[in-house]
Amino acid sequence: MEKHKFRVITLITDIVILAISFLGMIWTKPASLRMYLPSHIPFFAGLALVWLVVSLLNGKMHRGKIINFTTLFARVLTSNVIAIAITALVMFVLRDYFYSRTIVLGTALVATLLELLFGSVYIAYKKAVEQDYEEYEKYKTYSKPSEYDLVTAVKSNGTERKISDSPTSGIINLLEKGCGSEMTRAIIEMTGNKITEHSAVLSTTTIFNITSLPNDKYNYIINLHKINDIKKLDGFLDAVNSKLEMESLFFCCVETKDQRKKRVLRKYPPVLNYIYYFFDFIIKRILPKLAFTQGLYFFLTRGENMVISRAEALGRICRAGFRIGQESFIGNMLCIEARKISDPIHIGEKTYGPLIALPRVGKNGEIMKVYKLRTMHPYSEYIQDYVYELHDLQDGGKFRNDFRITSWGEVYRKVWLDELPMFINYFRGDMKLVGVRPLSKQYFDLYRKDVQERRIKYKPGLIPPFYADMPADLEAIQASELNYFDSFDKHPFLTDFRYFWKSVWNIWFHKARSR
Repeated sequence: MEKHKFRVITLITDIVILAISFLGMIWTKPASLRMYLPSHIPFFAGLALVWLVVSLLNGKMHRGKIINFTTLFARVLTSNVIAIAITALVMFVLRDYFYSRTIVLGTALVATLLELLFGSVYIAYKKAVEQDYEEYEKYKTYSKPSEYDLVTAVKSNGTERKISDSPTSGIINLLEKGCGSEMTRAIIEMTGNKITEHSAVLSTTTIFNITSLPNDKYNYIINLHKINDIKKLDGFLDAVNSKLEMESLFFCCVETKDQRKKRVLRKYPPVLNYIYYFFDFIIKRILPKLAFTQGLYFFLTRGENMVISRAEALGRICRAGFRIGQESFIGNMLCIEARKISDPIHIGEKTYGPLIALPRVGKNGEIMKVYKLRTMHPYSEYIQDYVYELHDLQDGGKFRNDFRITSWGEVYRKVWLDELPMFINYFRGDMKLVGVRPLSKQYFDLYRKDVQERRIKYKPGLIPPFYADMPADLEAIQASELNYFDSFDKHPFLTDFRYFWKSVWNIWFHKARSR
């Protein structure tokens, strides 16, 4: 009864929010209600119907499925994006081109922002008074481990290091001056006797202070200032690389996005803390990722205290030519020790846009660009080997405890929203409807040599044999693909036809998912 009441209230609230957004956008037009309201009523009626149906199916109006700030954003954004996409598709099919784009897109955008605002206030209120949501314990049981659990569980966190010698007193004095005696002890425990007179200890955010170091080369560079405040972080890391000998070490620290969230929520009283975090999320997480709002972001923040996930921090360091050696939480920072193994990988202008082009091994072994919606933190592609070394593969062939995937990305993957842009590859002729999954070079190298040679003879596909056979591990995946190739060589059309419908059956009725 309580759940039904909650759904009715959210249904009414959603209709009101959508109507207010629609009327507000009409009011911005010169002729206002007199001209635009009658002509745009069919659009509003269609959008409202699709909006509510998708919201109900996706769980946006279910009490047990929106239990915190992350699930609120995931449910609202995925529901509303799907709803406006369906509406736009219907308008295209019906050739309804006379509707104002300002009203169409503005209604959806304003409604989404209002839903997130009111939803955040509601979540803040509920978190302040109770924690016994329906299915909350079930949610905690099946949620992925925290980054603290992941870091402390792996052997590379530095906690088992044996120290034979201590650094020189001069280095210790520099460390204590920069970060205090307590953090100095923790750093020495992590780095041990690798700090010598050929090491440099700094607390800086500027590239100039790196390039102006007196010596040309060092065996260890320690930067005590958190990398969140470094405006041109990629250039800074490249400068550090240039000052280190090959196989030398770099130490830095970062406040991860999860640590930042905990700090913000502890800083302010209940209810107010989630309201503050909502606006902080908009400014620090959304504005810098959109090209047309990046200027506003730098104006408001001056590029300081940037929000960086653990995956992005590790990825940026690896992109700069380092291999991660140790991670350890020291105080309210994640400290990272990395070893120089190569020159930096030079990249073009890096954006945080939603559409990405991933290099994948295609037919004849050629590297092709596969288009997808972003589901991982930026720079995640540079730590794929590191994730594999730490956690190996889970059932189904995916990386276990893959902390590179964002909360929204998990939702996108469940409904295959992230794979819709792959139709670009289909229409370009790079891929076909049914075929093996296009793999990254790192994942491709995990395959046996005979399977690699067989794989590159065929064009990859949108729907892989995985969904037809549901293999449990990498060996089973390779066997499944070989069976598909053998069948395809004999009967190409019938094989793809059979695999397509078997995959659709497993997806819809057996809940087959690529985790």
